[in-house]
Amino acid sequence: MATNAVPGSPSPPVAGRTFLDALDDEQRRELRRRATPRRFPRGGALAHAGQVGDRVLVITDGHVKLTRITPEGREVLLAVRGPGDLVGEQSAIDGEVRSATITALGAVEALAIAPDDFLGYVTTVPEAALYVMRTLAERLRDADRKRVEHASHDVVGRLSLRIGELCDRFGTVGPDGGTRIDLPLTQEDLAGWVGASRESTARALHQMRDLGWVTTGRRSIVCHDLDALRRRAGG
Repeated sequence: MATNAVPGSPSPPVAGRTFLDALDDEQRRELRRRATPRRFPRGGALAHAGQVGDRVLVITDGHVKLTRITPEGREVLLAVRGPGDLVGEQSAIDGEVRSATITALGAVEALAIAPDDFLGYVTTVPEAALYVMRTLAERLRDADRKRVEHASHDVVGRLSLRIGELCDRFGTVGPDGGTRIDLPLTQEDLAGWVGASRESTARALHQMRDLGWVTTGRRSIVCHDLDALRRRAGG
């Protein structure tokens, strides 16, 4: 997996570790004892915005996207999470309804934990509690960064940041040196993530392909020049 971060892009909290990475073997066994394994098909909803938070989920295999619908009816991509990541914990902590819909990007396996069991777990496992606190703090900082990015970067710059983020989190380096992101994200997903129209996002991707920075497939993006993305994002 790629390890170099694009300037301004968020890194996974707790020194690049996921929630499961932050736990030792005994702590993971205790977590599984409290949890129920669940499977979700591609496109299946793990949770819906506006629902009462009835479970916290730890992704053990596959990837999910977190989205929200604007008052105008447009779907906005908020984040992508993968193996080891925690989703749905905010509702368990504050008791409010879910703020985002969680959808499987492919087949997904997860551990589902009732809110009370999750809170009981993190209050007895300091590593888990510290991870959750740092995660929530990082997401607040990330929200602030994205507001600044929207004001200071054009669509190509914002798209460079997001593709760089995907490379860092989920990319695999191939024999030709390109970083491949095998996630079925649509142009609509990317447009909502960067706060642009689908047409503007398509033009930005076309420009990046012409420059040789990326190639795109039906369910993948390959980044051929991550340094160029960093420079463009920093500009």
